[in-house]
Amino acid sequence: MDSRLGRAGGAVTHLVLFVGVSVLAGVLAAGLVLPVLGSVGLAAKSSADGFENLPTELKTPPLPERSRILAADGSVIANFYFENRVSVPLKEVSPLVRQALVAIEDSRFYQHGGIDLRGTMRAFLNNQSGSDVQGGSTLTQQYVKQVLLESAQNIQDPKKRVEAQKAATEQSYGRKLRELRYAVSMEEKFSKDQILERYLNIAYFGAGAYGIEAAAHHYFNKSAKVLTLAQAATLAGIVQQPTAFDPTRNPDRSLARRNTVLQRMAEVGVATAADVAKAKGEKLALSVPKQAGNGCDVAQGAAFFCNYVLNVIKNDPAFGATKEERLRLLLRGGLTITTTLDRKTQKAAQDALKKYVYKTDKVASAVVTVVPGSGAIRAMALSRDFGSGKGKTKLNYAVDKAYEGGSGFQAGSTFKPFVAAAALEKGYGFGYTLYAPYKKKIGNMSACGGLLTDPWEPANESQSENGDYSMKTGIGASVNTYFAQLEQKVGVCGPATIAGSLGLTRADGKKLDQFKSFTLGTNTVSPLDMAEAYATFAARGKHCNAIAISRVVDPLGRRLRIPSANCRQVLRQEIADGVNALLQGVMQSGTGRRAALNRVSAGKTGTTDSRVHVWFVGYTPQLATAVWAGNPSPGKIVYKLSNKKIGGRYYGDVCGGCLPGPIWRLTMNKALEGVPVRGFVSPPFSVVQGTIASPPSTRPKPKPKPTPTLPPPPPPVPTPTPTKSHGHPKPTPTPTASAPGG
Repeated sequence: MDSRLGRAGGAVTHLVLFVGVSVLAGVLAAGLVLPVLGSVGLAAKSSADGFENLPTELKTPPLPERSRILAADGSVIANFYFENRVSVPLKEVSPLVRQALVAIEDSRFYQHGGIDLRGTMRAFLNNQSGSDVQGGSTLTQQYVKQVLLESAQNIQDPKKRVEAQKAATEQSYGRKLRELRYAVSMEEKFSKDQILERYLNIAYFGAGAYGIEAAAHHYFNKSAKVLTLAQAATLAGIVQQPTAFDPTRNPDRSLARRNTVLQRMAEVGVATAADVAKAKGEKLALSVPKQAGNGCDVAQGAAFFCNYVLNVIKNDPAFGATKEERLRLLLRGGLTITTTLDRKTQKAAQDALKKYVYKTDKVASAVVTVVPGSGAIRAMALSRDFGSGKGKTKLNYAVDKAYEGGSGFQAGSTFKPFVAAAALEKGYGFGYTLYAPYKKKIGNMSACGGLLTDPWEPANESQSENGDYSMKTGIGASVNTYFAQLEQKVGVCGPATIAGSLGLTRADGKKLDQFKSFTLGTNTVSPLDMAEAYATFAARGKHCNAIAISRVVDPLGRRLRIPSANCRQVLRQEIADGVNALLQGVMQSGTGRRAALNRVSAGKTGTTDSRVHVWFVGYTPQLATAVWAGNPSPGKIVYKLSNKKIGGRYYGDVCGGCLPGPIWRLTMNKALEGVPVRGFVSPPFSVVQGTIASPPSTRPKPKPKPTPTLPPPPPPVPTPTPTKSHGHPKPTPTPTASAPGG
């Protein structure tokens, strides 16, 4: 089958033969007409001279191949491609496909060289008589044309690209001669099977499918290696007119074309009459996969995570010097991108959101889950669908602005643990007690940049929160005036520095602002950053950058460099252990008790003053999850969550524990099913006890109650004079005591 019979190795013989018929047939086979100028010999000599001077080396650029984004289990999340193609070696293609394609496109492929003189002459004669033919171009010539078109498409300069595309498709004698010359050179350089393999991978099969493997998957949802005779003939018939013979658009024409291919296979002896007859009786039986399409819009169950991965690639220099280069690599590079997404955790997050927040609600919600100690993002879900229209958005509320997120959301009291961590570092213990009134004016406060002198008078949730609180009870009840005073004692610089080392920035990428109200979460941040920060507490102070990609491999199996988690110790273990113990108390008897799991957990609620945003951020040693719910457009419309129906439930005073808390609990319980229960390391006594004594309470002493004025005693009752009687005097009667319960 790999005979080089008729090869153009004998250049003189082939050229003489070629120019001898080119005037009569070669160009006509391509639909062109050569002018006959009176002397065939003169034309032949001129043609031969020009042909010999044409370039012979055809550069074959790498074919654009489809990149895939996979979940951690290997399931496909989405495909990205400029051309939907998966190149495969010839051994991975069914012999039936090879036989069908050669039969219908170039039945003498294995007998002729780069130029099929017999086929060219036959095409010329048949064209003159109006008969239907298989065409005059060999498979090698068709391959050359495809390479020229692909090379033109690779040109970056738009003007030069258009010029190259025009040169590759123009109906001219010069183009035809160039293709023929390249074909001769190609036949000398590669074997027939190598050329056929290249052709099968570059050819367009309609419906956006480039190459035989992508076509097999698109139309029949199977590999090209296992195609049946009828399926092979269907695909082989498409390449002549990919739009006209597309079976999804023109099934009747495709069926007729398939049967023509089958008949041709019988005529050239590569299929038996019985097999052909049976195949002709079959229906097209297409099986187009549901997951078709390109990009995150059709991502299966994780569109926002998919879009985050896309932006990681676009933003990271590891994938190219510019955004354009990185996107080009994704669309053309045939990358296999394995991500950290866990399908079980992702479904748990999506199910929890659907239960508590409807996609058409004015309120939106987001869930992000991160693995402590590795930074792996296990889930990223929004209450709305990915896209445009009602109940949809393409703005990813879960991430920072650089990754197509928004401007972030105020985090409320979820920032109090950063103040607690700074206080523990300075020697304030769990029992450090301060009087926390309902309202408290806070004086000057130190920050990294100097002294904060602006007036500030925070208030507690209710007037009943008014008394002496320790760090443990203060964080458990989330007492604002306690933490405002504690922050005043330790300064804003320490908490802000700790939060930054845990991975927190503002959602616009800038450093956290150092306001007096830092402890009340007035910085606008993303749920992903909050999950990453709390995961650091869970990992005993070891911070890892949140990562979405675990491995990237090119078509040759080479691993590419990927963004690093850069795990490192940023907080002393005993301090992180102390924060973990404090936040366990929040779950046991504090504001987070409605989110408590059936295992050891820690967490913190957050509610903004205007009740525009509510949060719950919590963790176990194995998993950290942040849940935000609120107004998705705080800069445009002030939409308060209280006294509203959300997810079909009415909420009066909405809070971090009553909306995001249950979403967190449901997500974590499902995600951790079957995962062994682990506890946190207890903090040392020195951290719990601290070294700084509590100051005397400033709680106002109650005013003494006035002594009540007693009424004057009643006047004495006169004693009656006993009367004489006969015998002894009568005794005075004694009152009878009442019986118990009487």
